[in-house]
Amino acid sequence: MTTRGVLYVHSAPRALCPHVEWAVAGVLGGRVNLDWIRQPAAPGTWRSEFSWKADAGTAAKLASALRGWQMLRFEVTSEPCSNAEGERYSATPALGIFHAVTGIHGDILIPEDRLRAALARSGRGESDLESELTGLLGKPWDDELEPFRYAGEGAPVRWLHQVV
Repeated sequence: MTTRGVLYVHSAPRALCPHVEWAVAGVLGGRVNLDWIRQPAAPGTWRSEFSWKADAGTAAKLASALRGWQMLRFEVTSEPCSNAEGERYSATPALGIFHAVTGIHGDILIPEDRLRAALARSGRGESDLESELTGLLGKPWDDELEPFRYAGEGAPVRWLHQVV
């Protein structure tokens, strides 16, 4: 089954841009040319977004192909299809990579075992429940990426909305 998704490169040093294109092309199996624009939130870096259509699981492959570069901020999303839930990957240099399964309305679906583990850690006093839940929802990644999600004036942008 195929699904659709979007790769958001929020910031990349100029020298890394062709490598990002090669990595994406390697996953998708064809030439990829991303339209790069300056990223005003981090002078000296560039941003791009790329819509794709491919087999379910492609978001994971894209995230894996891009995750090794420490100077790269990105997100990869995929829509749910008949044989797979949707996915969201977010990556920042400071936090690493975050993965969430998403439902048909874009809500993050947290598996029961992860919720039970969060409850157990908070019950033992290792952390508080609020910080556990914000981590499961990807809030630290959202907080770090939010300034980068806004494109420069006049640039096309797809807003990522936080569901409350």
